[in-house]
Amino acid sequence: MRPLSKLTLAIAAVTLAASTGFAQITNVRPADQRGINVFESPKTDTTTFKKVYVGFGGAFEQDFQNLTHTNTATSVLVNGVNKNALIPIGPGFTTAMANLNMSVQLAQGIHVDLITYLSTRHHTDTWVKGGYLQIDASPIDVPILNDIMKYTTLKIGQFDVDYGDAHYRRTDGGNGMYNPFIGNLIMDAYSTEIGATAYFRRDGFILAGGFTQGTSDGQVTSPGQHEPAYLAKIGFDKQFTNDFRFRLTGGMYNDAKATANVLYSGDRAGSHYFDVLENTASTESGNPWSGNLQPGFSNRVASYVVNPFLKYKGFEFFGNFETSTGGAVTETSDRTWRQQSGDFIYRFLDNEKAYVAYRYNKAEGELLGNPVDANIVRTQFAAGLFLTKNILTKIEYINQDYNNFVPTDIRNGGNFKGVMISGVVAF
Repeated sequence: MRPLSKLTLAIAAVTLAASTGFAQITNVRPADQRGINVFESPKTDTTTFKKVYVGFGGAFEQDFQNLTHTNTATSVLVNGVNKNALIPIGPGFTTAMANLNMSVQLAQGIHVDLITYLSTRHHTDTWVKGGYLQIDASPIDVPILNDIMKYTTLKIGQFDVDYGDAHYRRTDGGNGMYNPFIGNLIMDAYSTEIGATAYFRRDGFILAGGFTQGTSDGQVTSPGQHEPAYLAKIGFDKQFTNDFRFRLTGGMYNDAKATANVLYSGDRAGSHYFDVLENTASTESGNPWSGNLQPGFSNRVASYVVNPFLKYKGFEFFGNFETSTGGAVTETSDRTWRQQSGDFIYRFLDNEKAYVAYRYNKAEGELLGNPVDANIVRTQFAAGLFLTKNILTKIEYINQDYNNFVPTDIRNGGNFKGVMISGVVAF
């Protein structure tokens, strides 16, 4: 029997999702426009549990890319081929990305989520991203436990590491609904790891803490060569009036020893900027993180981030200010990278159906073999229109410069710029 194509799987997912939905799944962030500016999973649903319920949803994104790139790196010949020669790129459609989500309501306030990538740049085959159990109510009817769970949420399994708030606004494979832009941050702190996180939320205050395996996969080998990663968050989030909301959080992630920590390289779907600043041997799946900076903190990492968010009527600001220190197993001393970004967004028309946006993003730090700090500066201008709450079309102009990279680095004097157009369907 012939295997199902990606398109067949995507169509099947859409059909199945349309017939089921998430109406009876509690405290789930909507995948469509309603999920914008939602951070931690909601804890407001009071739907009464009646029976085990299965809901399906998904997302699909198709991009059109028209980017150019240049560099000034010196030639480095390997077997007669210059490894610093850039691969020719031009206008065209990129590989479509699609997600499939399944949630099962198991009991009052308890559900399980399973997330699958039907198609991505890095893994063109269908594969499971992760799954976890979320508990918002006590499974045992004991008054003291019921009181505690009024303000507490537990997540157990493999899920997005809750380091900072930027991961709540990023494009995840086929779901770009929450991101007013097409690409994510230069240093994209995002990974799915096995572990547990507890949240306490009351009167706008947020406390969270947890631990993970420190890698994207399970690991029982290499004893003594890895330790758990720990994370924490503290913050405040309040809708003061119908027009004004303020949120401020601080987060940390610390892994003292690992065999393959991927806090800044855990996006297994891949970047939405294809083949930029890559050489002539580049392939979309073999070079999936084009345009990103991965500091190489595979053995140890300590990261801290502050995220302010303000919304007044249609105006929004979201900031990301972080410092990360770490190194690879071969390094005897630590290196440091710092990242700053600011998103300025104005949403307008009925129910904020349209928006314009600007982002400034800079990452600066130490590279192995680089005598001075290198830096990357990205600016993005974007506009978007929601045709319905489930359909978003957006356009972006991006310009990215690479500074202070050594002459033998392909990124020396690097730049890519141009226009991206994207269509997103999410439900």
